Amino acid sequence: MDFELTESQQNVRQLVHWLAKERIRPLSLQADRDHAWPNAFLLELKQMGVSQSASSANEGGADGPKQTSRSAVIGAEEMAWGDASLILTLPGPGLGGPPVRMTGTPEQKERFFAPFAKKDEVHWGAYALTEPAAGSDVAGIRTTAKKDGDAYVINGTKCYITNGARADWVVVFATVDPSKGRAGHRAFVVEKGTPGFSVGKIEEKMGLRASETAELVLEECRVPVDNLLGGEALYEKSDGFKTAMKTFDNTRPLVAAMAVGIGRAAFERARDFAKEAYVLSRPIPRYTSIRAMLGRMERRLEAARLLTWKAAAMADEGIPNTKEASMCKAFAAEVAQQVTIDAIEVMGAAGNHADAFVEKWFRDVKVYDIFEGTGQIQRIVIAKRLFETIRSF
Repeated sequence: MDFELTESQQNVRQLVHWLAKERIRPLSLQADRDHAWPNAFLLELKQMGVSQSASSANEGGADGPKQTSRSAVIGAEEMAWGDASLILTLPGPGLGGPPVRMTGTPEQKERFFAPFAKKDEVHWGAYALTEPAAGSDVAGIRTTAKKDGDAYVINGTKCYITNGARADWVVVFATVDPSKGRAGHRAFVVEKGTPGFSVGKIEEKMGLRASETAELVLEECRVPVDNLLGGEALYEKSDGFKTAMKTFDNTRPLVAAMAVGIGRAAFERARDFAKEAYVLSRPIPRYTSIRAMLGRMERRLEAARLLTWKAAAMADEGIPNTKEASMCKAFAAEVAQQVTIDAIEVMGAAGNHADAFVEKWFRDVKVYDIFEGTGQIQRIVIAKRLFETIRSF
């Protein structure tokens, strides 16, 4: 097992860290207040090559495709160190990319990824699974799809959809028969402007305020059969639910890496504050407690990072990583939350000020235990895989 970064990965880390420090973090607090990142800045980043690439999972840069996930989590940590909301806002297919890439037909991949190749324009894709009554219980989605000639008629409401209002297209999960549970799931690419497809409310959030989160409404929305992701044959084996879950196996390590990035930013800010404000070498009980707290923060962040790297490495090697993806996501979110709390405790009033980044990071980090599957759901997934392993002996 090699923990050394390749030259390409070192370059990714250095470049993204420079960008996060020099360009992103100086704009971070204002973007949070404005609830948006300027489109001109997003276009500038895209022209620099910083976007959610539609093709990255098929390429992998200088190290080839077997380093793609590892390089992605390294970049995600550095970007989140600057501002986590920007990662979610970068132009590109977003969470909609993996299901199209993994299960789409060649024609669908070409058609839906084409807009992202335009260098002078910003475009987004999105992923719509969550519903008001079905978030963690993915199998309980109630958005329906009924075939009618050469189209499917979709009815339902999706909520908490990242970039849902601005997306050119959205991967929407629906069921052709609720009584069939997971076997009835289908994934459709619904394009902006499709009759019956509209944006509801834009959410007001505690954290990640500069990232758009929307409600999507489908009312008698006619979606062409050609937009059924993967085509009819894919679902003969009831693979609709698997499409949703495969997406999470690829994206949960990224979410974990973002949590580590936020936690690391808070740790570094608290560490530097302690160096300036306290003489920690003095034998004062509070200083002893601060030293111990800082050591624990760094230790747990390192453990979370290594769990994340393992899950990403397994994805690169084509090894099933459902358990590991859930482990790193659950642990990193928990660690990052505690680290930001500890950072505020170390800094006291200075850490609670609205102009102190730690206060923003504290608000931002909470959602990492919620989206992409709550911490409770991750623990269920881990336990299920654990008992499957036990039964195999």
